[in-house]
Amino acid sequence: MRGILTLGMVSGLALSAGLPGTARAEVPSVAADIPPVHSLVAQVMGDLGTPDLLVRPGASPHGYALRPSEAAALEQADAVFWMGEGLEPWLETAIDALAAGAVSVELGEVEGTTRLDTREGATFEAHDHDHEDDHDHDHGHDHEDDHGHGHDDHDHEDADHGHDDLDHAHEAADADHDHAHDEEAHEEGHHHHEGGDPHAWLDPQNAQVWLDAIASELSRLDPEHAETYAANAAQASARLDGLIASISAELAPVRGRNFIVFHDAYHYFENRFDIPAAGSITLSDASDPSAARVRDLQKKVRDLGVSCAFSEPQYNAGLVSAVFDGTEAKTGVMDPLGAALQPGPELYGQLMQDLSDSLTGCLQ
Repeated sequence: MRGILTLGMVSGLALSAGLPGTARAEVPSVAADIPPVHSLVAQVMGDLGTPDLLVRPGASPHGYALRPSEAAALEQADAVFWMGEGLEPWLETAIDALAAGAVSVELGEVEGTTRLDTREGATFEAHDHDHEDDHDHDHGHDHEDDHGHGHDDHDHEDADHGHDDLDHAHEAADADHDHAHDEEAHEEGHHHHEGGDPHAWLDPQNAQVWLDAIASELSRLDPEHAETYAANAAQASARLDGLIASISAELAPVRGRNFIVFHDAYHYFENRFDIPAAGSITLSDASDPSAARVRDLQKKVRDLGVSCAFSEPQYNAGLVSAVFDGTEAKTGVMDPLGAALQPGPELYGQLMQDLSDSLTGCLQ
């Protein structure tokens, strides 16, 4: 919507305004932060327009350097939809500098969003009972009870596995972080999620809340197309109803089996579908596990009979292999951002389905 009108453009607009039924409101320019959010916005916009993606696929949103084209898209935006400072501490400054006149919507703060705390410890003992802020919204959904699950240690005799090779785990992590981000991305350092868990997009019921919020903001900016935005949001939400039911049924046979994730990014998915992880290998997606944490995890693997450990596409699976060396656990890959998926309206549903498929494939 922003830009400079030339004299010829003004004349053209004036002529159009004089012809009944030819003048139409311009669709807002919209930017979205990460691929899952971009997908939700794209669904609401439908055929009216395409949002710009700010954080390219495969890059970490925690620390990121905008490319010139991405900075230009932000500067031209009339509305910016993003998760919030907990995930992207750098983006608020960029919005203030480049898009001060745009509508800025932090989806993680939208009323009705389910919010979960960040879990602590390698095996989440501090969160045996999760506390969340879960508000109903007007979709007619029957919200299932959300459960926070801890795991009681079973009385198994610990096999005496040595820990001489713990340095191997750290070497694998170091090699991994050397190539995790390309030269255009900021070094993340050690990013810890203070307070609430920012990965809220992995609860599809949150996505349903946000579809309404996105439609509402776009309708305010572009009232001529308000009915279209609302209809698109309703259709997208209905598709998510079906997906939630399908994933819940798919995961039913593997509920109760224990698995460990690379970093604690999946709390919302686990909570929504009642399939809790037994722990995480790292404190965050940018920090290496200490020797004490590796020992803790190896003991928990034996005590709980962990079936599977998950790495992520942008990290070296050697770290997971090192932690699980000498156990019977299988390894798999889960991706919280859809790094390998094509950005667009289909990405969000495919991301959810891929997480479910990864779990069932490894735990069966």
